[in-house]
Amino acid sequence: MPIPPQFRALQATRLKHTHPGQGHAVEPALLTAAELPPGDVTIRVTHSSLNYKDGLALQGRPGILKTFPIVPGIDLAGEVIEGSGEGFGPGDQVVVTGWGIGESISGGYAEYARVQSGWVEPLPHGTDAAWAMAVGTAGFTAMLAVLALERHTLYGSALDGPVLVTGATGGVGSVAVSLLATAGHEVHASTGKQQEADYLRSLGASEVLTREEVSRLNRPLESERWAAAIDTVGGSTLSGVMSALRRQGAVSVCGLAGSAELTATVFPLILRGVSLLGIDSVACPRPLRREAWQRLARDLPAERLAPITRTYGLDDLPQLSRRILDGELRGRSVIEVAQP
Repeated sequence: MPIPPQFRALQATRLKHTHPGQGHAVEPALLTAAELPPGDVTIRVTHSSLNYKDGLALQGRPGILKTFPIVPGIDLAGEVIEGSGEGFGPGDQVVVTGWGIGESISGGYAEYARVQSGWVEPLPHGTDAAWAMAVGTAGFTAMLAVLALERHTLYGSALDGPVLVTGATGGVGSVAVSLLATAGHEVHASTGKQQEADYLRSLGASEVLTREEVSRLNRPLESERWAAAIDTVGGSTLSGVMSALRRQGAVSVCGLAGSAELTATVFPLILRGVSLLGIDSVACPRPLRREAWQRLARDLPAERLAPITRTYGLDDLPQLSRRILDGELRGRSVIEVAQP
């Protein structure tokens, strides 16, 4: 299937006169094959997704996009139309997340993309591109966070107590709650949106806490409460989580929706053996990446993702990006890129 002479995209270009907090503009564009970046796999993109980082890029916030012009979108899935490496060939159904796509190289908000074969993963058996983007970077990150906690408990400190998820109504948080509940853990969910308590319970949370209940845990050591945690918020929330973890507990740290700052003491680390587990979903090693996608296919089938997923088109992204930054979206937003 040849690439058409022109195809739809959203493209970011640098502003000549920058506005406060805004260094570029994102607008609809018609691109050609010659404008695709170098790579040995060309993909017809059928679906992408919206993550918090995408929201920042689409709203012109500096620091996310590293080069211009560029197509944003840190996730993409679709069909290979040309492939010369890693065994990928025309017709293969694939997913790409991380590796700088949508940041330093054009990503998923275009009908065609060209990437390095080492970045491409085959879709797990029985899944499709819509499922992969309902998972997306957010769900992939949540799975890496769960796997990190499971590896931490390998030597007997099993997750035998409640596991806290902060920022639980977001993309990462929602998937983390669902994955942990599916694995049989008692899940506590922290959120700033108490109106979403029923939603979180429907995902498997047994207890819903307010954001303030966690962030006001401000003593160096609080009463031991959670066996482990997945934190998407950072700042005072992460500090509070650390102080209330049980002995040999761990927290997977994978977000900064609240703050990139961390003001805490080392007491939880040296007096209770608490561990901070950093989660990198961008340059995750390929064997771990493959393990995560296979586990997601097993534990998070399409029917389980359906309640936390909404589907939109490319034209919806400008207003969706404002809403995700304002905390108005919950769960996952799938973007249908290919026109019917």
